[in-house]
Amino acid sequence: MKTKKPILVAGNLPGEVLDYLREDFEVVYHAQDRPLPRERLLRSLPDKTGLLSMITDRIDEEVFDRAPHLVMVANMAVGYNNIDVAAATRRGILVSNTPGVLTETTADLAFALLLAAARRVIEGDRMVRSGRFKFWAPFHFLGREVAGKTLGIIGMGRIGRAVARRARGFGMTVVYYSRSPLKKSLEKRLHATFLPLEALLREADYVSLHVPLSAETTHLIGSAELALMKPTAFLINTSRGPVVDEEALLAALRQGVIAGAGIDVYEHEPAVTAGLEKIASAVLLPHVGSATLETRTRMAWMAAENLRTGLRGERPPHLVNPQVWRKKKRNS
Repeated sequence: MKTKKPILVAGNLPGEVLDYLREDFEVVYHAQDRPLPRERLLRSLPDKTGLLSMITDRIDEEVFDRAPHLVMVANMAVGYNNIDVAAATRRGILVSNTPGVLTETTADLAFALLLAAARRVIEGDRMVRSGRFKFWAPFHFLGREVAGKTLGIIGMGRIGRAVARRARGFGMTVVYYSRSPLKKSLEKRLHATFLPLEALLREADYVSLHVPLSAETTHLIGSAELALMKPTAFLINTSRGPVVDEEALLAALRQGVIAGAGIDVYEHEPAVTAGLEKIASAVLLPHVGSATLETRTRMAWMAAENLRTGLRGERPPHLVNPQVWRKKKRNS
């Protein structure tokens, strides 16, 4: 009988996905819905040829040093800033991600955060549950309207465009900033207008972030940018935590520089800047942008397919360092 190659799955995937991987591989997996401890990750790697990683796993030089037989890392996420792709590329290790699959789900959550922050949904829920709902009054517990307001989208990729489509249902004016403006035909379909970043921040009632994390986007929103926003405006972040200077956001909320925020990701995740949890006008979620049963299942299947394809000696469908593949083909 042919010996199956050993792989490590660093998360608790659906049984049918694990069975799919077991057809070709000897699968070791982390059967808990919590991050795999670092020491266990490192201890499990020496004989592994493949790794299906989670966004919470830091895949760096230390990991690669412990995994001399590693051929591929399949990340179960769209983003892959948790992986040192340059180091993987130097070592000839394939890296893949799961793009496109969570677009609509994350756009849904961005709008949920926007509505929850604007209409003080979390505050209201807490009031009722604590028994403090005693009366109705005409100017008590006021929020802000969403319909007809201006939505500023920073980053007009798949998710940004999906958020723009949702905004049409609320009759919102959509302005956006991106490194490169969209084609005029697409702008027309989305009813979206390009603005420079500073102009967008000044004009928007709601600012929603949808950029990937890079050196260029780290702290894209800091004290200076928050100061440009209206005191009635809200900041929504479902992209990556370090895109926002969290200390600056905390200060802006405390001082009334902006009206509120809806946050799903954090600068030093899972840690949250001390004090942010006490801000009533901030809606805080535990990184659940893609957390629906349907989407997480699709992500698991996509990551498994990437890994199985790569370890079979075929080009993975969603490769983020194709230069490794080209080099392998030249040398084969």
